[in-house]
Amino acid sequence: LSGQTDVVVGIPFAGQQGLENSALVAHCVNTVPLRAELDPELPFAVHLRAVGRQLAQAQEHSRLTFGSLVRRLQIDRDPSRTPLVATTFAIDKVGAPFDFGDVTVASVGTPRRYSNFELQVNAVDNGSDLVLECDYNADLFTAPTIRRWLAHYENLLRGIVSRPDELVGTLPLLGDDESVAMGKVGAASVIDSVGGCLHERFEGRVRSGPGRVAAVCGEKSLSFVALDRRANGLAWRLRELGVGPDVLVGLRSERSLNVVVGVLGILKAGGAYVPLDPAYPRDRVRFMLEDSGVKVVVTESAFAPDFGDVVELVLVDREVDEAVAGPASGVGPENLAYVMYTSGSTGRPKGVLISHRNVTRLFDATEGWFGFGEDDVWSLFHSYAFDFSVWEMWGALLYGGRLVVVPYWVSRSPEEFRELVVREGVTVLNQTPSAFRQFAAADARAGAPVASALRYVIFGGEALELSSLRPWFDRHGDARPRLVNMYGITETTVHVTYRPIEIADLDAGAGSVIGVAISDLRVLVLDAHGAPVPTGVAGELYVGGAGVARGYLNRPELTAERFVSDRSGSGATLYRSGDRARRLENGELEYLGRIDDQVKIRGFRIELGEIEALLGRYPDVSDAAVTVREDVANDKRLVAYVVAPRRPAGFADSLKAHLEAELPQYMIPAQVITIEHLPLTPNGKLDRKALPAPDQAHQDSRPPYVAPRTPTERTLAEVWGNALGIADPGVTDNFFDSGGDSLKAARMVTEVRAAFGVDAGMRHLFEHPTIAGLAELVDVLAVSISGSPAGGDAVREEMEI
Repeated sequence: LSGQTDVVVGIPFAGQQGLENSALVAHCVNTVPLRAELDPELPFAVHLRAVGRQLAQAQEHSRLTFGSLVRRLQIDRDPSRTPLVATTFAIDKVGAPFDFGDVTVASVGTPRRYSNFELQVNAVDNGSDLVLECDYNADLFTAPTIRRWLAHYENLLRGIVSRPDELVGTLPLLGDDESVAMGKVGAASVIDSVGGCLHERFEGRVRSGPGRVAAVCGEKSLSFVALDRRANGLAWRLRELGVGPDVLVGLRSERSLNVVVGVLGILKAGGAYVPLDPAYPRDRVRFMLEDSGVKVVVTESAFAPDFGDVVELVLVDREVDEAVAGPASGVGPENLAYVMYTSGSTGRPKGVLISHRNVTRLFDATEGWFGFGEDDVWSLFHSYAFDFSVWEMWGALLYGGRLVVVPYWVSRSPEEFRELVVREGVTVLNQTPSAFRQFAAADARAGAPVASALRYVIFGGEALELSSLRPWFDRHGDARPRLVNMYGITETTVHVTYRPIEIADLDAGAGSVIGVAISDLRVLVLDAHGAPVPTGVAGELYVGGAGVARGYLNRPELTAERFVSDRSGSGATLYRSGDRARRLENGELEYLGRIDDQVKIRGFRIELGEIEALLGRYPDVSDAAVTVREDVANDKRLVAYVVAPRRPAGFADSLKAHLEAELPQYMIPAQVITIEHLPLTPNGKLDRKALPAPDQAHQDSRPPYVAPRTPTERTLAEVWGNALGIADPGVTDNFFDSGGDSLKAARMVTEVRAAFGVDAGMRHLFEHPTIAGLAELVDVLAVSISGSPAGGDAVREEMEI
């Protein structure tokens, strides 16, 4: 029920044997902690004998009182709970009445008014029955939960009696009827679908509203018919190059209207697009091209030199003519629409195969919840290499709405992005929780709430901490816009669950609730052996139904490992998510984190093993580990630890360049710390919890310290330190090498604007990532505005001296 394999249970022992008068009639109970390590693969009978031996050994030391043991162990005390032991288990036997001669004795019940422990279970043998009594902390548990646990315990005992040699991990907690019922929870249903491929549905919107604006980026826009004709022209060019059904075509473009034209043109030609984000380093792109077998890439002129003569290029900004009609694509709903690469634990990314039907049914199945239509305006905020973009792009185009393509630098500036949302009248905003915190902060800084067109804010990509929404709700309430949390996975096509969030959820202290499954998906919570777990118990999320991908491109072993057959015998495929969750009493799901070493930061899925494998390939690194630290609330960052006995000059810079050559920026560790050896658990596994906290002493890459010299530099150093959470930053320190990322950069730029009154943007910080460089820029901008540097009179006085 707890998911733990190493438990400590308090066992009460009669304490009279430690007294001079062992016949004393009194309450002399001493609680002895009994530690038990559960091996799920061990037969229960063997486990029982081991616990029996431990109990006998514990009884030999029962004279050591509980209080003395706690003092000797020097355990930190918490006034809210008993130290060392949270759960106790006792067995009482009702015997014959005591004989005190002429003294009359009567048994008087003494009901408990409180409990010293969080959970106390007492088994009473009355000679004919075994009665279980349970006292519990009502602040932690509810009566229905305790009743359910006792029923599970009864099922466990029955299973032990009937099959004592059963493996510990496969003993039943659920009764037969309950097991069947849990297996049916969240079963997928068949939905009514209008059918067709993505581009065919888009063409239907072209016919019904040709003059409506389909997409806009800055000052440029395309109507539905104009977008259709440009995509048709691209499709004809691609057909000339042999693109057809299930042929993969690379797409590399800045965030502009060319992205939309490129996606549509590839689909109209019958192909499937493979996103090659401009932020990806060349080595990663080269691997993706080789792995996917892509022979044709749709790109822009600026990126043509990146490819050489390895592939055939189609320059979407130069070579594409318009065409009234496109070629017959020859594809059906089961053909591929795109291949999205995600981080891979083996050190190489893996491509997920998604069909047209996977995407179209997503909108059909969620239609009743959202009611999207022609009046909706969607922002394409995310990279088209992140599957959230699929929801954003087609949410607009399939319903005749308007898609606002957000330029990269605008997406990095919360203030500019908020202005765009208000100016363009965005009605559907999709955000990772990390990005929305920045958006909400920019909204708060903007002053009084401005009436906006927003209908929905939809969260996805990473776990949502509900408490972070409090400032937004305080300003806007929870009715409009409606905030919706949607858990999702690339392998199951963007979204899996739906859960509107209300102020009441925050007041109730709810966890990361992800709600109920989309109607055509089946979501199960299973244990390590693939059996359903009881309500309230953590397990792994498995997803089946119409959104499940074909598998991984050219990875049959990995596909077989992650895409498994449903044990119920339905023959359906379930995707093993690697995510932990539990089903609540109301039937909703609560997300609990990852089972493995995969993490999500700002919506990007990252396999720590991929970064570790790349670090391990560096010649001077003998061992490496990567972890996620959150030393500041809601500020997750990657930290790498390397063992490098020989560190030649320039080691840190060379190692960083090694990573940047193959990894996208979001996978580059904020810090690389050199340690003598990696800490291990008693079982010889990496002990990530024992990895040291980063501090300035570990930062080998930091240049010699140079203190701020001018008023501008001193002010920037204060802002810099607040953004990064470090003291005394030097003017030659690199913002991004010191732990900065795009979100911290957004905060930094906001504070710089407030401190100096200059229009410094994200691009400026990327171009001038040191205090010294940024100070020069700030002074130049200040002179252009006021005629004097940002330091004012203090700077002029220094110059006069």
